[in-house]
Amino acid sequence: MQRAAQRDVRVQTDQRAKRLRRALVCAAAVPAVLITAACSSDSGDSKAKGDEASAQQSAGGSAKPSASASPTVEAAAYKKLPDACAVLTKKTLGDLVPKGSDSAKKGNTDDPSARASCAWSSLDNNGVKGSQFRWLNVSLLRFDSDTARGSGDAQAHTYYTRQLRDAQDVDGAKNAKATPLSGTGAEATTVRYDLKKKEGLFKQQTVVARVENVVVTLDYNGAGLAGEKTPDAGDLTKAAEKALREAVASVSKANGEGSGQSSDSKSSASPSKAASGSASASPSKSASKAPSGGASPSKSSAAKN
Repeated sequence: MQRAAQRDVRVQTDQRAKRLRRALVCAAAVPAVLITAACSSDSGDSKAKGDEASAQQSAGGSAKPSASASPTVEAAAYKKLPDACAVLTKKTLGDLVPKGSDSAKKGNTDDPSARASCAWSSLDNNGVKGSQFRWLNVSLLRFDSDTARGSGDAQAHTYYTRQLRDAQDVDGAKNAKATPLSGTGAEATTVRYDLKKKEGLFKQQTVVARVENVVVTLDYNGAGLAGEKTPDAGDLTKAAEKALREAVASVSKANGEGSGQSSDSKSSASPSKAASGSASASPSKSASKAPSGGASPSKSSAAKN
């Protein structure tokens, strides 16, 4: 019996030892599993974070604002003006101011490439029969393209319309009439009216044309003084329009486009296109001042005569 009891003790001891070994093996296996799981988890998080960072970098790169293009305007067609006192031929001057073709008086300007003018006067004295008076003035104004003000053509169109408005807004003007003039530059108009003064009745013609970025204004008036008959307004208008075409052609010639080229063949832009405006040169001092300062040629002619 004693041996049997000892056997039972050994059996129980062996069973406890086996259970203990199994527990130790399991306990040792748990950290390994946890470590493996933890490594797997860290690897996934790292990959996810890397993918997220890559995505953010890619998104950030594409989100960079692109540099906006600098605003531009169409370059002005004409860079200079002709000598205002040389825009008309001797023959034309002889027709308009027969006794004053050599009486040219050049206007003062601080920039001849942007602003120019010239005036002539004629007095054909017929003694006791009176005399015929004529006065002629040609002015040219050129505009440079500018990103702030717009294209030279658009600025010239604005000034052109202002000249026409001023020509029809002269104090004391009677029978005013404005007529579009075709075949002269991009746009042209003739304004005519009567002006009664103490010396007599003056017939005034103001013809304005825009050729690209240049505005040409021609003022021409005539009167019969001391009993001489008043000149025919129709004849004066035809002479003024012919002279204006010569002046417009001289602008193209001064810019190297040939003496025989009519400016209207080049200037096909309509007034509406010019007004919308479309280089790099900034407007000259004289040109930028002209629209806002000084009396218009039409007003000057009325005041002079």
